Amino acid sequence: MATINLQSKPVQKGVASEPVSFDSKGVTLKGTLYKPDNAEGRIAGVIATGAWTTVKEQMPGTYARELAARGFAALAFDFSGWGESAGTPRYVEDPVTKTADINAAVAYMAGREDIKELHGLGICASSGYMAEAVADNEQLGKLALVAPWLHDAPMAEGIYGGAEAVAGMIAASEAEGAAETVLLGASATDANSVMYQAPYYTEEDRGLIAAYDNKFSVASWKPWLTYDAQASADRLTKPILMVGSPSIALLAGAEAYETRTNAPLEKFWLGENVTQFDFYDRVDVVKAASDAVADFLNA
Repeated sequence: MATINLQSKPVQKGVASEPVSFDSKGVTLKGTLYKPDNAEGRIAGVIATGAWTTVKEQMPGTYARELAARGFAALAFDFSGWGESAGTPRYVEDPVTKTADINAAVAYMAGREDIKELHGLGICASSGYMAEAVADNEQLGKLALVAPWLHDAPMAEGIYGGAEAVAGMIAASEAEGAAETVLLGASATDANSVMYQAPYYTEEDRGLIAAYDNKFSVASWKPWLTYDAQASADRLTKPILMVGSPSIALLAGAEAYETRTNAPLEKFWLGENVTQFDFYDRVDVVKAASDAVADFLNA
């Protein structure tokens, strides 16, 4: 496990972007592909996905641009029902649908003539989705996880207030009209929001950008709370890099996954002063994490 003092290496500045679209089970998804502006021939590709409820302009795009500056073709995209992508119902955090979307992105990237190989980068909640895709999709190579959130149902019970509270949320998600019942995603003032007073999401100079839907369908609760992000550890055989710190939001999930998997796994850990949200947009942390991911994928 490596630790660093957050002194980042210089990076190439020239990055070009290309709007792209592709199909996922009949739904048109919108994305942005970032490449070095001087790229020639076929280069390695990375699919970058972000935290729950987020869109491509947030941390997925941030890391995709950083990886493009380091020589990769990196795709950030909006999942079905989120951001600029089509699909209904909207704003449902459904791990099954999002994993299928990642596999659709893999098919799109693998079909491009400028891509020679593919890897996956999952940030926060999408770490579980990306880990599943890498475990099961032969077209994906290495797996990089940044500030991974990897819960299973028992962990979710502890996080979300216990068995009774979770049962109530699941029941609400199964009720008639749940898909159309939409909560505010994040707010500094509304205690009924899903992420009340959460950093990043509630700050206009950080995650609270115009492109962010900032919505959460009640239909999300069952697929999210019953999701087992740990299960792919049993199937993974490909190299894994975990980038994090002792202060990430679900350290226990990362530790459990590390213990469970037999895949070759490296860790790149920053100090206790680096929080979950710092990994999303703190410049020195993002650059250090991106350096580690690039080095891992290039090795």
